[in-house]
Amino acid sequence: MTIRFDDQVAIVTGAGNGLGKSHALELARRGAKVVVNDLGAARDGSGSSSDAAMAVLEEIAAFGGEAIAHGANVAKFDEVEDMVKLAMDTWGRVDILINNAGILRDKSFSKMSLEDFKLVLDVHLMGAVNCSKAVWEIMRAQKYGRIVMTTSSSGLYGNFGQSNYGAAKMAVVGFMNTLVQEGAKYDVRVNTLAPTAGTRMTEDLITPDLLELLTPESVTAGALLLCHKDSPNRMILCAGGGGYAAVNIHETDGIYLPPDQQNPETVLANWEKITDTSNQRALSAGAQQTEKFVQKAIAYREGK
Repeated sequence: MTIRFDDQVAIVTGAGNGLGKSHALELARRGAKVVVNDLGAARDGSGSSSDAAMAVLEEIAAFGGEAIAHGANVAKFDEVEDMVKLAMDTWGRVDILINNAGILRDKSFSKMSLEDFKLVLDVHLMGAVNCSKAVWEIMRAQKYGRIVMTTSSSGLYGNFGQSNYGAAKMAVVGFMNTLVQEGAKYDVRVNTLAPTAGTRMTEDLITPDLLELLTPESVTAGALLLCHKDSPNRMILCAGGGGYAAVNIHETDGIYLPPDQQNPETVLANWEKITDTSNQRALSAGAQQTEKFVQKAIAYREGK
């Protein structure tokens, strides 16, 4: 099956460079009409310029694609609303949103200012929230939508010097988990990409010889899977350098302790059983955890 996006409209944030540029170009090559969003800021979020976005437009036009540019700062909802309005005025719908825009302000937590912590959250988390909010009712009304969040191994597993970035990147996974439930009956599917690529965001972290392997295009292959019409839902897909893997969050079956044993000493004494992974499973809603614990308590009470 060839994956195509003919007659679909896609918004890609942070599309002037790196992964966003790669996503935008490939969507356009496969028939999508693309909003190339880029503030044109430096890696730390400072400054702005339309040059990068306009260069992407020229590349798309060169192979016969259709695209427009918008310089919205994703951390500012009024600017995001204006970007979505431009898409609607131009093409009348929005089918795909790839929340890719991001910045870095790396420092150890002890040396990091709260301003730098909040700024990274504003761009990565609130940027994804703002853009998703701006297209949400459009997608619900047309009973179709595909939203891709961008997480990171720094959020999923941690990375020294990136407490702000890691917090933001894990937060978008929680955001996805609820949007999946609220969008299901409208065929609005939400997935998350965990990329590893050689871009200006990672150039200080990866040696030059490895950067050549970690192409943005290898990540885009995963991104496009997550936003086509037959995409999965609630998927965390890792992609980088030709490698692809899935991340799942599991919960152990756990134990039940009767009221007279519900103390930290007994919890500690049962730690091996609590952490036993033999019957672990992925839960699809928070209420399933409550249901599991209540069932254990009822089973104990009825068995007494």
